[in-house]
Amino acid sequence: MGRLRARLVGVLRAVPIRWRILSIAALNSAVVVVLVAMIWNGAQVLGSAWDDVRQVRESDRILALLESETGRLQNLIHRYINQPSPDLFAEILLLREAVLGTLSNRAAKDPMLAGSVEELERTTDRFLNGFGELRSVQATIAKTYEDQVQGPARDMAGLYSIIEGATGHRDALIWPSLGKSREAFTAMLVAANSYYLSLQTGAADDARRNTETIEKTIPVMIDLADNDLQRMALQRLGARTAALREGFAKLSEQLASRTELLRNTIDASQAEAIGAIDDLSTKMRQREQKAQETFDRTLADISRRVLSIAVIFLGIILTAGVMIALSIRLPLQQIMTAMRAITLGDLDREVQGTKARDEVGAMARAVEVFRENAIAKRETEDELRASKEKAESALLELNTAQQNLIDAERLAALGGLVAGVAHEVNNPIGISLTVASSFARRTEIFEAQLKGEGGLRRSQLEEFVQSSRDASQQLVANLQRAGELIQSFKQVAVDRSHAERRQFSLSEATDQIIASLRPVLKRSPITLQVDVPEGLLLDGYPGSYGQILTNLFLNAANHAFADGRAGTITISARPRGTEDIEIIFTDDGAGMTPDVQRQAFDPFFTTRRNEGGTGLGLHIVYNLVSQQLGGRMMLESKLGQGTTFRIIMPRVAKGGAQSTESDGTSQWPNRTMSST
Repeated sequence: MGRLRARLVGVLRAVPIRWRILSIAALNSAVVVVLVAMIWNGAQVLGSAWDDVRQVRESDRILALLESETGRLQNLIHRYINQPSPDLFAEILLLREAVLGTLSNRAAKDPMLAGSVEELERTTDRFLNGFGELRSVQATIAKTYEDQVQGPARDMAGLYSIIEGATGHRDALIWPSLGKSREAFTAMLVAANSYYLSLQTGAADDARRNTETIEKTIPVMIDLADNDLQRMALQRLGARTAALREGFAKLSEQLASRTELLRNTIDASQAEAIGAIDDLSTKMRQREQKAQETFDRTLADISRRVLSIAVIFLGIILTAGVMIALSIRLPLQQIMTAMRAITLGDLDREVQGTKARDEVGAMARAVEVFRENAIAKRETEDELRASKEKAESALLELNTAQQNLIDAERLAALGGLVAGVAHEVNNPIGISLTVASSFARRTEIFEAQLKGEGGLRRSQLEEFVQSSRDASQQLVANLQRAGELIQSFKQVAVDRSHAERRQFSLSEATDQIIASLRPVLKRSPITLQVDVPEGLLLDGYPGSYGQILTNLFLNAANHAFADGRAGTITISARPRGTEDIEIIFTDDGAGMTPDVQRQAFDPFFTTRRNEGGTGLGLHIVYNLVSQQLGGRMMLESKLGQGTTFRIIMPRVAKGGAQSTESDGTSQWPNRTMSST
């Protein structure tokens, strides 16, 4: 089995991998094409069956609508017959048009109902024509009721009034018969109206019986009549009663004819239409069932075929895929084994499969080249390692030299500060020494005068006291001035030499720093303006702040006002929100070009290299602002229009002592913050 697999893999490796993969894609495409063809064919059959089902359901809806409309029309006709009204008649006409519209528009266009529309139309025509005949009969009945029942009844009511009026008193012999006849007349009218409206058989019998009662009482009343008016009215009453009886009989016949017409024409036609609709509905359901069976059968057949084709092709594709995967995976495993050996340093193991003609063989040959290169690389690594150690040693020495230069720059600034303060302190100390020497000589002279034989005059004593007071005042003033300078220098020197964090007043610290810079100001025509309000307290490093101002001032003195140029330096501060303070250092000196601005904060960059500049002043300032004080610094300058440094730092410093790398070098800014 393993030999057969190896042989098949060898045969497949003679074919490029892209053609192997394309063969799988071709098999998948063939499956898709076959399945699509089968599904399309089945979809046609399913679509036809579904169209039949949908058409049958649409036909059922039309038949249900016809059945509902004809039933409603029948109910409206019955209501109209019992209680005729214009509204009912108008509704009947509208519903009649709706039924005819359904038959002519929807049913006639329905392919499944087209053959039965004529029969439905004939039945509906009979139904609607019967309503016309029924309306004609109803009009005749209404006329008969009005003319031959209501008319005689009105005449009879008037005759009864005449007879009652002709009867002089209640004790007349005719009065009992007249009352009985009048009661029978009233009951007859009620029964006749009830029969006309509801067609109750009992009401018709009551009307006939009461009419007979009236006819029987008329001869009796004629015999009992007291005068000719009564007799004449009674004779007329008999004639109208006979006419009423004949009219009621005619009305009964017409109502019976209407009932028969309603039963045989309206109800029978409607029942026939409902029967035809029911037959069509039965046929529609049978056709729908047949279409549904066709749909289900076709769907099941498609499912079986698709499943069979899918299983067959799936087996073929899986077999081909496994073989193709083996033809790729086994050589790749060999290459991975070779790569792992190369990674572990075993470079003596040769790569297998380099003679194959497929892409994996090309990869094996590439790995072999990689192995050979690794062997060559290993041979050169020893040489490079020694060179690397020498380069690292040189880099460490360079970093140490750079740090030493930075420290030297700081110590040089501190040395300049010491020299300047010493020069400043020299004046008050020298004056104090001169005054003290003069005061000592005056004291010796005064002592000699005091011990002399001539005695001490009052003027001499007053002169000595006055000179002593002047000397003491001069001594106090100069020594106090020297003490202030020494105290200021002491605080600045301590702050500079010790990165101690403490809370300090920005105004007080600025004044101390300005005092240490007075010697430089005296030697150059620079005017210094300070606008730092009282009450701005910072929690940070006053030494770092002093070095920032000192470096900025010396940078301006050396570059902005070079060659003894006069100008003004302005130092101002202001709160910026509740957490920050903005310090602005501005000069109206020479300014900077855009190229100089871009490199201003870079270490060892200076425009006065040949004049002893180190290029570390602004670099140190930027490091102190951004790292130790946790602030940010911006530069604005135009050539010939001066330079402005904006320092925004938090009231509570966010940085610590200036951080250093493991090799001792300062952290330099990654990006210079400047603007043109």
